Amino acid sequence: MGDLGSGAWGDPSWTQAALTAARPKAVGALLRYFRDLDTAEEAYQEACLRALKSWARNGPPRDPTAWLIMVGRNSGIDAVRRGSRTQALPPEDQISDLEDTEDAAARRLDEGDYRDDVLRLLFVCCHPDLPATQQIALALRIVSGLTVGQIARAFLVGEAAMEQRITRAKARVARAGVPFEAPGPVERAERLGIVMAMVYLVFNEGYSAAGERLSLCDEAIRLARLLLRLFPTEPEMMALLALMLLQHARSAARFDATGDVILLEAQDRGRWNTRMIREGLALIDKALRHGRPGPYQVQSAIAALHARAACAADTDWNQIDLLYAALEHMQPSPVVTLNRSVAVAKVRGPAAALALIAPLEERLSGYFYYHGVSGGYHMQLGNVVEARQAFDRAIALARTPAEAAHIRQHLDRLERECGARPTTPGLD
Repeated sequence: MGDLGSGAWGDPSWTQAALTAARPKAVGALLRYFRDLDTAEEAYQEACLRALKSWARNGPPRDPTAWLIMVGRNSGIDAVRRGSRTQALPPEDQISDLEDTEDAAARRLDEGDYRDDVLRLLFVCCHPDLPATQQIALALRIVSGLTVGQIARAFLVGEAAMEQRITRAKARVARAGVPFEAPGPVERAERLGIVMAMVYLVFNEGYSAAGERLSLCDEAIRLARLLLRLFPTEPEMMALLALMLLQHARSAARFDATGDVILLEAQDRGRWNTRMIREGLALIDKALRHGRPGPYQVQSAIAALHARAACAADTDWNQIDLLYAALEHMQPSPVVTLNRSVAVAKVRGPAAALALIAPLEERLSGYFYYHGVSGGYHMQLGNVVEARQAFDRAIALARTPAEAAHIRQHLDRLERECGARPTTPGLD
């Protein structure tokens, strides 16, 4: 067993932290052994229950992850044998090397095994057959270990509905016949891109709202740190973590006491998290030195310009416009163009911004931010009727009470002033 003092392993919070940290590696290894998500998850849960009893009595193992994998494999095999006499066990070469000593298990599991297991686990959760909402829910349940209730509250749905969503996702993965072999270098690079996109989706689910959903931002950042440990020289991975840190650093200043949105230029920058900002800036600087630019590096460079501005007036909007233009070239998207329009409005005025986004109207007709931003530009130009129509549409599409309340503030101001020049809604 390990040599930590009893004050550490006797603390339930230490044990919980150790189990949380070990989960991706352990579940990933168990998935490789059993090739079934439910079996792997149940085996890990059983190992955790045994850890709570054993570690409190005997102290923690030298390698908690290896201990959990070994115990999980044994309990999983027992469960399979008990569950069905006719169900075939995993191939013998997968289970015949079980040993009783923790040290031997630890030796077998080097960082290369861990990396492939975690990446395989994340890739299974990000299977392209799954809708994005199911990818996120499955990753939060299997990789992060959040309860169905926690995930349901984050997505503002009932527990039964979320349970069904996760169950359907697991069944879809099982039908897809996902390969479980260790990925080669090319496939590993392709998988990493898919996994990074999923992690950023998790982050954006939390970033779009205040309250409990912000915990999704913390979870996305934790997953990104895990991936960066597995791929420490990948500049896009550095940049993704930097981007999320720089955005999440503004969390305390993004909503007022009533939960209403505070736009970026009106935020109290003294409430921004300077530790996160310093880490994010260091990461993006390190990523850019690799000389292999990518979309996450461009996005994090934009976030870095906001973070480095001591006040809103110091923001380098010209440089932000150029960076968004580069992002449009790398990753053409109507949402990227919409975001660029905010910089265009600052540099060349609202008329130029409206001209930029006019071709996007049909593709973004169901997008809250399009109508909010469009209404803001019309309002700045004194186009009262067009602004009111855009704001009404934005309210109808709002996903959260905070978004709807923010647009109502602009509608109220429009009614009062009919020609005021407010800030552009949407950038926070």
